Amino acid sequence: MDLLGSILNSMDKPPSVSDKQKALMKKQREEIEKRQIVEAEKLKVFREKVEEKINKFLQNGAARECKFQPMEQVYRSIIHDVAEVANVLAYSFGMEGVDRYIIIFKREYAPTEDHLNALRRGEEWNEEIAKRLNEERERQAKEDEEANKSRKRKQEFVPITNYKDKYKHLIGEEAALQAARKTETNRSYGFVPSENKKDQRSIEETLADIRAKKKKTEEPANQALEPEEENVPE
Repeated sequence: MDLLGSILNSMDKPPSVSDKQKALMKKQREEIEKRQIVEAEKLKVFREKVEEKINKFLQNGAARECKFQPMEQVYRSIIHDVAEVANVLAYSFGMEGVDRYIIIFKREYAPTEDHLNALRRGEEWNEEIAKRLNEERERQAKEDEEANKSRKRKQEFVPITNYKDKYKHLIGEEAALQAARKTETNRSYGFVPSENKKDQRSIEETLADIRAKKKKTEEPANQALEPEEENVPE
C-alpha cells in the first residue's frame, strides 16, 4: 500500500483549467449550438421551398418532370423525402460532389429505362429519340420472332422412316394404314405380296406372252429375207 501511495504521489497532477480557458470553451460550445440552429433553420426553409415547388409542379397539368439544380447530398435527401410524401418519382443524376442533381416525375409519366439510361450518360432525351428506339426495338423483336419460327420449324422436322408416314400425304392416312398392314408380315423377307403387284399373271403366262410378242416382231423380218420367185417365161 505504501508503494502504491508513493507512486501516486510521484505522478504529476492534471493541469487545472483557468477561468479564461473555461470561458473560451463555453464560447465555442455556444458557437457550435448557434451554427446548428442556423443550419436547422436553413434546412427548414429549404424544405418549405421544395414543398412549394413540388406542389406547383403537381398542379401544372402540362408538366411531366421537374429538374432541380445540382446541390449537396443533405439537400438532395430533403428533396427525396418531400417527393416520397408527394407521391412523385425522384431520380438523381450526375457525379457526386461535382454536378449531382435530381429530376422528379409524375407517376403517370414515369420514365422508361431508356430515358433513365440516357440521363445517366448525360445525353439528350426527347420524343424523337424515344420513337426511334421503339422502332428499332420493334424491328429487332420481329427479326427475333422470325428466327424463332425458323428454328422451331427445323426442330419440328422428323425424317420419314416408314411406309405409312412416307405416303400418307399422297394416298391418305387410312389408305396408307391399309397398305402398311398388307406388307407388314412380309417386310423382313424383302418382297411385296403378289396381291399388291400390278401384274397379276403367273410366270408361265408371262413367258408365253413374251414369246408371242417376240414371234410377232420376227415375222416381218423373216418375210423380208425370203427370196422373190423369178418369173420364168413359158
